[in-house]
Amino acid sequence: MNTQASPLGDSGRLNWIDAARGLAILGIFMVNVPAFNAPYFLYGGQEEFWSSSVDQTVQSIVDIFFQASFYTLFSFMFGFGIQMMKDRLEEKAIPHMPVIYRRLFVLTGFGMVHAFLIWHGDILLSYGVLGLILPAFFKVSPGFLLGWAFGLLGLLTLPFTLALYVVRDQIQGGVNRSAIESALSHYGNGSLLDIWQQNFTDWQYANAAGNLPFLALSLVPMFLLGMYVCRKQWLHEPDVHRSTIIKVWVVTGMLFVTLKAGPHLYGNPEWFGLMQDGAGGSASAIFYVLSITLLFRTEIGARLASPLVWVGRMSLSNYILQSIFCFWLFYSAGFGLYGKVPPAGSMIIVVLFYIVQVFLSRLWLKNYRYGPLEWLWRTLTYGQKQPNKRRKKAVS
Repeated sequence: MNTQASPLGDSGRLNWIDAARGLAILGIFMVNVPAFNAPYFLYGGQEEFWSSSVDQTVQSIVDIFFQASFYTLFSFMFGFGIQMMKDRLEEKAIPHMPVIYRRLFVLTGFGMVHAFLIWHGDILLSYGVLGLILPAFFKVSPGFLLGWAFGLLGLLTLPFTLALYVVRDQIQGGVNRSAIESALSHYGNGSLLDIWQQNFTDWQYANAAGNLPFLALSLVPMFLLGMYVCRKQWLHEPDVHRSTIIKVWVVTGMLFVTLKAGPHLYGNPEWFGLMQDGAGGSASAIFYVLSITLLFRTEIGARLASPLVWVGRMSLSNYILQSIFCFWLFYSAGFGLYGKVPPAGSMIIVVLFYIVQVFLSRLWLKNYRYGPLEWLWRTLTYGQKQPNKRRKKAVS
């Protein structure tokens, strides 16, 4: 099997898995920065406020290639990781339930700090809470996992898309102008307390009771698909399962193009948005992770994708670092650029800062085994300080 040895010499690492996490961090950042920078993606009106042809084109690119594709990819990797952790603990004869529950509780704590003190768009809190249901699926068959994943995804997309189609003429994207003005004032000119107050208001709006079922029905199916693929060992032994991977890659690629890009040929109708993001986003997530896996089957591909590995090895630390950077860049506690950077500028910021993260991650991992938050997460999960500093090789 072509394992593409880790550049750090770490045995047992599957670099394409780390690279997929690194790609997810890039894609999430691409979607998060415009939402971090302005209230229009939460309260409506982005087409009105960012109306230039360049900005419209950038928004279309983000919608097709990034929107709903990478939090779903990260969700897939989360389920994959939970299943892998359970399997490895069983191999070592360590009771897995206490460890996994502690891991999820610690993640929930990280999410609460991130959601309420840094950014309302946090996803960690949702992962920590919804992840608590995953142990209920540990003993079921892979087919049962797959059935539940598709069933929950269908429950989200099919009936609601049909209902939206029926009332399509009545659908009009609303613009909450008072909320927009409040956000611009508090984030752009307010004190630190004003920022935190607005952040909590935005978190409550985004996580209203009516939105929670949709959140659960978008995340849990991808958790289960990640667990299924881990059970089937597709990504552990990609050369053995190459024909299956290619078949699924082709199907999900076709669904990606049809459901994500296709609507833009017909004015991107609002009633189709749930199908576009739910089914299309899920398909694109699987397509991306399999693309990375296939890319690593060649020496040139592995070399091209290697920068993603560094970031993916520290995905939690890099995710939080992105939010801290945006807090400092956009809010009045820092440079106060909130509402002043159009989508094209946001895309440039993403690319430049991600390049910085690649170099920082590489530098850190040359000296340490885990990122700082990954080390803290492991230490709190296992209840004892974990070794992290790399030993320098003796020179003879």
